[in-house]
Amino acid sequence: MEADKQEFLNEFGDSYGYPDGPRGIDEIRAAEFKRLDGNGGLVYLDHAGATLYSELQMERVFKDLAANVYGNPHSQSDSSSATTDAVREARQQVLDYFNASPKDYKCIFTSGATAALKLVGEAFPWSGSSSYMYTMENHNSVLGIREYALSRGAAAFAVDVECPEPLDFGSTSPSSSFEFSLHPVQRRNEIRHMDGGSGDDVFNLFSFPSECNFSGMRFNLDLVKLIKEDSQRILRGSPYGNRGRWMVLIDAAKGCSTEPPDLSKCPADFVAISFYKLFGYPTGLGALIVRNDAAKLLKPTYFSGGTVAASFADLDFVKRRENIEELFEDGTTSFLSIASIQHGFKILKSLTVTGIRRHTASLTVYTKKMLLALRHVNGAIVCTVYGNHASKVPCRALGPTVSFNLKRQDGSWVGYREVEKLATLSGIQLRTGCFCNPGACAKYLELSHLDLLSNLEAGHVCWDDHDLINGKPTGAVRISFGYMSTYEDAKKFIDFIKGSFVSTQISIGNGHLLTTRAFSFSSEGCQKRFPSAVYQLKSITVYPIKSCAGFSAEFWPLSSTGLRHDREWLIRSITGEVLTQKKVPEMCLISTFLDLKQGKMIVESPRCRDKLQITLDTDSSLVPTEDIELHAQRCTVHHYDNDVNQWFTIAIGRPCMLLRSSGSNNTKTSGVCREVNARTNFPNEAQFLLISEESISDLNTRLSSGALKAAHGSPVQVTPTRFRPNLVVSGGKPYAEDGWTSLQIGNAHFTSIGGCNRCQMINLGHQSGQVQRTKEPLATLASYRRVKGKILFGILLRYESGDDEENVKHDDSWLQVGQEVLPNSS
Repeated sequence: MEADKQEFLNEFGDSYGYPDGPRGIDEIRAAEFKRLDGNGGLVYLDHAGATLYSELQMERVFKDLAANVYGNPHSQSDSSSATTDAVREARQQVLDYFNASPKDYKCIFTSGATAALKLVGEAFPWSGSSSYMYTMENHNSVLGIREYALSRGAAAFAVDVECPEPLDFGSTSPSSSFEFSLHPVQRRNEIRHMDGGSGDDVFNLFSFPSECNFSGMRFNLDLVKLIKEDSQRILRGSPYGNRGRWMVLIDAAKGCSTEPPDLSKCPADFVAISFYKLFGYPTGLGALIVRNDAAKLLKPTYFSGGTVAASFADLDFVKRRENIEELFEDGTTSFLSIASIQHGFKILKSLTVTGIRRHTASLTVYTKKMLLALRHVNGAIVCTVYGNHASKVPCRALGPTVSFNLKRQDGSWVGYREVEKLATLSGIQLRTGCFCNPGACAKYLELSHLDLLSNLEAGHVCWDDHDLINGKPTGAVRISFGYMSTYEDAKKFIDFIKGSFVSTQISIGNGHLLTTRAFSFSSEGCQKRFPSAVYQLKSITVYPIKSCAGFSAEFWPLSSTGLRHDREWLIRSITGEVLTQKKVPEMCLISTFLDLKQGKMIVESPRCRDKLQITLDTDSSLVPTEDIELHAQRCTVHHYDNDVNQWFTIAIGRPCMLLRSSGSNNTKTSGVCREVNARTNFPNEAQFLLISEESISDLNTRLSSGALKAAHGSPVQVTPTRFRPNLVVSGGKPYAEDGWTSLQIGNAHFTSIGGCNRCQMINLGHQSGQVQRTKEPLATLASYRRVKGKILFGILLRYESGDDEENVKHDDSWLQVGQEVLPNSS
């Protein structure tokens, strides 16, 4: 056994791996999660988002469904009775998991935790005297209840809660040890009349998560009794503490996998859960566990099949069912999914909740400890962990979640998208962003309302790539452990952080090979290998259709948008999405060729029997036009007829249409494209991409090293076409182009606008008509060509046409293979 693991076991061996269970963690992983090893040793660390189902669990599900006939439960047949029995047993299993007596609670199945929360918000007896109070650390699905409260005249306000840590099971914290800080009260409708003041007909709701899905902090469940019994004390000085009856909702979607609320001790009125958070399958199924007395207060508006005892079609008459579950379960429940949850609960029961909690806590504490100990070579802290991370905190105070951001040795932040991008290349699946928890995100990242509004104005929205704005993080990186997680998962993650983000040398200057592991050349070596660099244009490639294959040309004319007709066409889905190889890899199989003499574009696809020919010179007045937005710029495009669109639909296997730039697009001033003053058609960033043969050769040398072999054992090698360059040059040393500020080819002048940031599209290869996706060459490039979140390879160029007219065709503005390239360096 390796020394690191032995050290881990010395500290956590009593908790890790289910030492008191029927099977150890290594046996569980080998027998029930073989697919993780089958995917190249995938490390899955997003159990807070969705945990993984066990293969044993799924075998039992399939066996059950294959052996039994389950019919619609709204009938009296034998198959319907079998379903009714299965659903009844499932309800009891849910109640048992939360130690809830059926005398006090009922289980209402929903489509998920969000639907359960929405049900409460819709049916709660709000009034102008009601209040909705919620902790800042809450999922958007809980915050959304605020809309129902405010629309019905109720007050709504957030609170910060400082909770004592529950040190022992069964312990009760005194109410005086809780501290509440109220945020401003929100009211949408100014209602002065307080319908009944503090009477029993006024109902208020307090919502909090059992565990924060951002930080992993667990809330003390003594809050339930405190709010229900002593709201006047905690809301002293506020008019809302002594008005009416307080009810409590717990969002247990995140926390119930390791510490389900014990409803025999904390009498919450509502608890919302999702089953895929517990055991991976089924998805689209959750439950609302509701106290019987609280359920009687909920007033549903809508009725459906299954929820009514009788209704008249032509009169305003409906008699609803009295059974609580039937009253709120609209339509036919997802009964096959409900019948399947028993097999998930069997897995949890065999391991026990206590065993799962101790196992995941050991991994969490170990990972936090290792992250907090990381230092750059200059002593600077590498990792900022959010939430309570003191090493002496009892494991129960925190769930199996680690949320953090990383810093470089100069103190600047690393964008979370950079971490996610490199983690994916390393076979690690994690989560980034704010995790639909804006309050916790703002709290832990110290983002003010002004910061949040500024970020929104800068274009930042949920799930986008704006990870740093004005040098500050807009979100975080989150890893989370599940019952099947292992020490090896945590170790691989820590090693990834060390290898990718911990500087081992003091960085000096801002050179072009910017990482501490960058390949460097000594001056003497360069002079010997490249005594006098003479650069030559080796190839010209035109890509008429964005993200489709291009063609090589010995010579080609220039225009004010770059190479003539380069990326002048694009393919768009019928829903308006511009399609690229990132989402439709098969686009690389579509080949194109332009015959300028005949004025035609010829397009071929292995999926289409006939070639497609498109005339270049089309009377624009006869072609429908449309304005679209691409990279924050309005573009005018021409449409094609149904025959052309049908050809491309067959070629890529989904409905789509071909669009052509009108040639009158505006100068780009914002968005992805960096060419502020250049005219372009549909490229992502610039008119030209240039790479050198020497840089390709150096990359292939690295790819051929012993540690970077393909799965079948042969070295991975790439050609320039993998990077979709317009221009390939030769001469000089590898990466010399990084330092070029401008260059001349023939009588054409170009300006460098910086390095090209590479994405996973360069990992797509095709052979024998099949698209193959690997981790290379991006993973190797990331090891030595990364700077400030970008993996750079090749440079982007702008053609200095010297003419403001668009698409001006100069007889003398041609490029030709073999021409000398004359660069100017900074």
